[in-house]
Amino acid sequence: QVHLVESGGGLVQPGGSLRLSCAASGTIFRIDSMSWYRQAPGKERELVASITRVGNTNYGDSVKGRFTISRDNAKNTVYLQMNTLKSEDTAVYLCTVRNRGVPFWGQGTQVTVSS
Repeated sequence: QVHLVESGGGLVQPGGSLRLSCAASGTIFRIDSMSWYRQAPGKERELVASITRVGNTNYGDSVKGRFTISRDNAKNTVYLQMNTLKSEDTAVYLCTVRNRGVPFWGQGTQVTVSS
């Protein structure tokens, strides 16, 4: 079993920045991909960004150029640097990892972009 703890969410004004973190603990064999998804009220869950163990990244179209995903394999932690935030970025952000191919999800952290 893998336990994920997300942190860093909160309220920020449009144009501001936030940095999310997600730390994995528990029975970890090998964490392959690490990803951030988000879900806004009334909308489907969407991929924000993902990163492989060797650092290859993939971003959702709506966040390209504004968000940066990174990871620290020694700490089993993934980060999401979010810049130039917009109101439409408001959502619950969820971390997910694959531990030897098995997916695990965190509880999510709320990000609200509002003036």
